[in-house]
Amino acid sequence: MRNYSSWRSSWRRTPGRAAVVTTAAALALVACGSSGGNSASTGPTTAAAPGSAAAGAIKVGVLTTCGGPFATFEAESLSGAKYALIKDAGAKASGQNPQDQVSGATVAGKPISISFGCSDATPDKAVSEARRLVENVGVKILLGPLSGDEGVAVANYAKGVPGVTFVNGTSGAQSTTLPAKAPNFFRFGGDGAQWMAGLGTYAYKTLGWKKVAILGEDYSYPYTQAAGFIKEFGSYGGQVTARSWVPLTQTDWSSPVAKLPRDVDGVLLLTGGTNTIAAEKAFIQIGKNPGKFLLGGSSVMDPTSFTVGDQLVGLTGGSPVPLGGTTGDWKSYVDGFSKAYSKVPGDSLFTVLYYDGMEAIINGLTEAKGDLSNNGQAFQQALTAMQPTFPNGTVKLDQNRNSVQPAYVVQVVKNGSDLGFKVVQTVDSVDQTFGGLFDTSSPAPSRDEPQATKGSPPPWGK
Repeated sequence: MRNYSSWRSSWRRTPGRAAVVTTAAALALVACGSSGGNSASTGPTTAAAPGSAAAGAIKVGVLTTCGGPFATFEAESLSGAKYALIKDAGAKASGQNPQDQVSGATVAGKPISISFGCSDATPDKAVSEARRLVENVGVKILLGPLSGDEGVAVANYAKGVPGVTFVNGTSGAQSTTLPAKAPNFFRFGGDGAQWMAGLGTYAYKTLGWKKVAILGEDYSYPYTQAAGFIKEFGSYGGQVTARSWVPLTQTDWSSPVAKLPRDVDGVLLLTGGTNTIAAEKAFIQIGKNPGKFLLGGSSVMDPTSFTVGDQLVGLTGGSPVPLGGTTGDWKSYVDGFSKAYSKVPGDSLFTVLYYDGMEAIINGLTEAKGDLSNNGQAFQQALTAMQPTFPNGTVKLDQNRNSVQPAYVVQVVKNGSDLGFKVVQTVDSVDQTFGGLFDTSSPAPSRDEPQATKGSPPPWGK
């Protein structure tokens, strides 16, 4: 188990910094700065005029959150994407900070030029940055975004620019691929409901929970995570007695926590970043041990919150990555990443899924021999046919270009003086129908949908 207490404080955000992009043959200055604040209202800024890339370079944009409540995940997502270029495209790291670049990346004999885009978890900012990268910088491939509502907005924007290929970062809203269906938008990391496979069964059968309340951020990704849990937990007869949705900009979580019903077996917490830490501390303040009283969504199950302390031990949640895994592929990835970016947790889902996305881009470009002509037709066909084996498992894409993939039930554990994770259960081949519990006629996940309904459990729960 690695100690996560040191890396989080080992780098500091610098407001308004620029990102330098190095290709195999040239140096280009591109746009992306950060306010460094934790409020969506003080989101990231962008530079006015990008420089030019090397002749013949393939321009790739990487869009993440550098401001707002998820700014803490900037380092994970950007480092994950860059590590894929280091591992499989011959790149070298130019520094350890989030927007320090890589040099010398080539795929199919062509240099790769990387430009960063900074959002703040809001759909308007994400689309604005996507548009800047596509229409001003001229990227032909865009990796990202990070957050749920951002993904829905960017997928809809993608429909208007068919000559650009979009590969999702970690945006986990179900609506990003199920109804949006942009033909040039690919998601190799699945949606938030898929990531929760097995957790409803764990709550009902292992913990013996019958009544649950839900507390989460008020937007599409937590709705999607809740939907997966509710469908599975409800299929056994479990009840969801309350759903409390709190604005992303919330800073004081003591009031939302205090207002939750007390006659429940536990609470499903669906938060991320600084909100997770604030919510977990608020539960401790009312005498509830997070490790015993909470289940976590995928963003809760992140080393970010280890600063809360040992009361997290026992906290269990759903994840698209095998946190604490012991397979050779997983350990090889984590070890290799740690050597390249020692200040960043390689096992964060934000690190891994951005790594996976860039890996898919590299593999697709290799298969297409770097050909992005005809609106990237050869490249997109290569992505569609791909069945890559990532550190977190083998995936394939469905007809909506959304992955069928494994999911993991993971738990916070203590090993010596450090907090870490272990895998409790692996659920193979989870698709976007969630074992048949969702289809195109199902209401989109929302504050009130779906309802907990007793019925046939998903295949992994039988």
